[in-house]
Order: sequence, then structure tokens, then C-alpha cells
Amino acid sequence: MLVIVDYGVGNLASIKNMLGRADANALISSEKKDILSASGIILPGIGAFDHCMEMFHTSGLREIITKRVLEEGIPILGICVGLQMMMESSEEGIKPGLGWIHGDVIKFRRELIGNLKIPHMGWTEVTIKKESYLSDNFLEEPRFYFVHSFHVRLKDPTDELMTAKYGYDFTAAIQRNNIFGVQFHPEKSHKFGMRLLRNFAAISYN
Repeated sequence: MLVIVDYGVGNLASIKNMLGRADANALISSEKKDILSASGIILPGIGAFDHCMEMFHTSGLREIITKRVLEEGIPILGICVGLQMMMESSEEGIKPGLGWIHGDVIKFRRELIGNLKIPHMGWTEVTIKKESYLSDNFLEEPRFYFVHSFHVRLKDPTDELMTAKYGYDFTAAIQRNNIFGVQFHPEKSHKFGMRLLRNFAAISYN
């Protein structure tokens, strides 16, 4: 069973509905017993970085999820700010991130995007940078729905799974071993999001 972590932040019902369309069983939960029995974890996130980090910390779930991810190797997928939380820090706030991935979060550079609007909002094609089960079986060039003003900046380029372009190339998805993250919203990305979530479910059930 996949568990969508309920720590008070994110489009939980939308993620669960899209997983259902992808033929994947999922539970929205804030219970430690469900985290302990999960085959895979989805960490959502919407809004400001510091708020998400504070809510996650006060939920009481941070320690058990960190143990399952880093020590037990359970697959986890961070979505939007859920990805950003995996980094070490963010320009958006002062709180440290989880530090699971070496890197930080930065705002789109105005001097590099010109007159493009911030936030970056809408459908954008992605480029797959390395082989991964998460990005398998797309029958056409994948594109996803984005809504964000900040993006991750990785210290290790081998962690980069997908890039997208908004004035310049930025990291759209990451993978390090069992840790996955996407800047876009698969739950809003129709058949492409459904394919990606189905892939993550398959990774989690294996």
C-alpha cells in the first residue's frame, strides 16, 4: 500500500484520485502504523518552504519517515515542495531542509528568464536525463503541469532525472537510489502524471 503523508499540506485527495486512475492502491494517513507498513511513501507539498518544514516537523512523522527512507530504503516520491524539502536549504526561508539530497532551492533568476512571469505556471515538456523506472514507458515526449517560483539546484548532477526549460534549464525531477522527487504536479498532468504515478507504484510494490 502506498501512503500519502498527511501532515496538513498538499493536494492529498487529488493525488489519491490520480493514483486510483493509475490502478494503484493508496491511503492518506498521518498514522505512524501506516507509515511503518507502507510499501512506498508520497510526500506532498504546497506553499512556502518554511511552513511545510514546520508542519512536517510538528506532525511527529519526520523521524519515522527518515528512518524508513534512509535506513530501510523504502521508495519515496516528493511532489513540488515535497521535492524541495529533501534539499539542504531554500532561499525561500530560513529553516533547514531534510538534507536527504545534496543541494538547495533557489528562485528563478530574473536576469536569466527575461520577461517571463514568475511563478512558472502551465504545461512544460521535460527532458529525461538518465534511465529510471520512474520515467519508463512514456509513449510520447512527456510534459507536465508546473506551478512554482523556486526550483532545486543539485550539487551532484547524477541526481538529476529530468530537466525542463523556463528561460533556462532547471531540474524538474530527481532520483538518488530510492529517493524520487518531481517539481511538477503529476496529479494535474493527465496521462503523463498517471503514467509516472503508475511507475512509482510499480517501484514500490517490487
